[in-house]
Amino acid sequence: MANQLADNVTTGPIGDQPTRAKDPAVDKPRLRPQRWWLIVLALMAANYLVMQVLFPEPSSITISYTFFKQQVAAGNVANVTSVGDLIRGRFKTEVTISPRESLTPSAKTPAAPPAEQLKPIASMRFKTQRPVFADPGLERLLEEKGVVIEAVDESRPSWFTLLVGFGPTVLLIGAFVWISRRAASASGGLFGLGRSRAKRYSEEQPKVTFDDVAGIDEAENELIEIVDFLKNPAKYQRLGGTVPKGVLLVGAPGTGKTLLARAVAGQASVPFFSLSASEFIEMIVGVGASRVRDLFRQAREAAPSIIFIDELDAIGRSRGSGSQLGGHDEREQTLNQILTEMDGFDSREGVIVLAATNRADVLDQALLRPGRFDRRVVVQRPDRAGRAAILTVHTKHVPLASDVDVARIAAETPGLVGAELRNLVNEAALLAARKEASAVRAEDFAEAMEKITLGPARNILLNPVDRKRTAYHEAGHALLALLVPGGDPVHRVSIVPRGMALGATYQLPVDDRTSYAEDYLRARITSTLGGRAAEKLVYGVVTTGAENDLQQVTEIARHMVLRWGMSEKLGPISFVVPQDEGLPPAFQHQPYSEVTAELIDVEVRRIVEECHREADRLLAAHRPKLDALAQALLKAESLNEKEIRDATGVLAPDEPAADLSLRPSAAS
Repeated sequence: MANQLADNVTTGPIGDQPTRAKDPAVDKPRLRPQRWWLIVLALMAANYLVMQVLFPEPSSITISYTFFKQQVAAGNVANVTSVGDLIRGRFKTEVTISPRESLTPSAKTPAAPPAEQLKPIASMRFKTQRPVFADPGLERLLEEKGVVIEAVDESRPSWFTLLVGFGPTVLLIGAFVWISRRAASASGGLFGLGRSRAKRYSEEQPKVTFDDVAGIDEAENELIEIVDFLKNPAKYQRLGGTVPKGVLLVGAPGTGKTLLARAVAGQASVPFFSLSASEFIEMIVGVGASRVRDLFRQAREAAPSIIFIDELDAIGRSRGSGSQLGGHDEREQTLNQILTEMDGFDSREGVIVLAATNRADVLDQALLRPGRFDRRVVVQRPDRAGRAAILTVHTKHVPLASDVDVARIAAETPGLVGAELRNLVNEAALLAARKEASAVRAEDFAEAMEKITLGPARNILLNPVDRKRTAYHEAGHALLALLVPGGDPVHRVSIVPRGMALGATYQLPVDDRTSYAEDYLRARITSTLGGRAAEKLVYGVVTTGAENDLQQVTEIARHMVLRWGMSEKLGPISFVVPQDEGLPPAFQHQPYSEVTAELIDVEVRRIVEECHREADRLLAAHRPKLDALAQALLKAESLNEKEIRDATGVLAPDEPAADLSLRPSAAS
């Protein structure tokens, strides 16, 4: 059972009641595919508008062939141009015709509007269609009237026809060429899908060294040899020794695996290629393997160098497990290519592969065999001294008030990792800035821890009955934390609503725990049930406010029976179900019978009920202390350890104070 800060917080009633430096070669802007068609349409529209503005077509009227011959006979036609049977021309004087004369035969349909509703039309240009059965005397008539006759060869299209016919096509092709060039410059284009997308960090960029890493000295010491090899390879090669090709960093999220890998590259001053394992995978099969080949090629060209693959379990899961429903050829081909590349290069080339994961148990065994990732570095959660060293690094540029004790904050944050401690410092600095303070105070760190653990404070108005019930609920938690021997001492209790909880009780371990005794676990269950027991004692009924408490005690009791053999009836046997990552929970194999399952349920119930009876007994015996603590909470809303002991009269145990001094840390 992980010793996390969240495990040491007992919440009150559930609050559902009413009221990096960029690489120019990588970070180029990319064109959004969904805007391509807009660009094409805009270019076509621009082509049409330009043609209409620069080369406008002269306006003309359509007249009947009969009216045309009448105008020729009257000597009012200056010239005509024939394109097949289409005749265009220009009048000598402007002609105004009635609407009916301008209507072509196809337009004179019942659907056409009446001529009386149309306005007269005046124009100098006209066009008409010569009927196929027209008399052949038109040419002689035109010559007699002095009309200039022109003709256009239909077999040779005009430049305008060519431009209108092929212009949009040319623009479309040009747009696609431009788009492909933009895509090629951003990600290699269609033929660049197989190129590696790893980010390269070089000496020109701000580098991370071991001075920026704290609290994980053991893992850091394991990697010093890697740094020394990259700086002085001849020192190891002269005796025939070789440095591991691959180093696997294993640890919980936020412990600093990525930061540690960058520190190795920064300390050795070598190029650092970093990417996530999921970036290898694409929809097209074979792209991932191609990217692996390109990545190792780049690393060899820049040797000595480091390749860092984050979240290796995304592609390194065991092949052939039950979860592989459907096709996973791309993931398996990428994994196979990584295995092949790590077999194909010599560590004397100066290329070292670092990888990080928090699920080493699901990795394929071929990755972990000697010759590939044959060295495993476990990045543990920092202890108290490590947390103090991490806080010292993160508060280096943060002005701290005189009441801030980094060692005290480290003691109050058991189980927190480097990323969470950095977030704690940032939240405290933001709270202090919001208050317009000149430095970050201890109360800012306390408020920041409450905000991170439970969420921001909620400005809700509780009615007096609910507020008093919440005060008794939290008083029950805090009082039992003082009375039950073997448990963690209470650190602070509050009835300020935060997140989904209307109150919370914080218990601070005396020191970081690596193992748990049975009496400690029972004390934990008893104090967690104190809120429900207090409500039942004072009001005679229970409420839904203990939902989170019941979940916690059930989980602890089930672990005691299943994992730790703390049941006399079941004996020292582990009933933990082997987790097969390939199968959903419904198909997991249960390694015990139904009779044993019933007995497990009985034992879990027995442990919880025994602790519940003990909570009822202690609160009934110390009812005045419970009332006094609840009244103090109603007045102050938040009490620290000293104020809790003053209100209840329970003295602190006679034991030496915990040593909060820092031990020397090479990483700080």
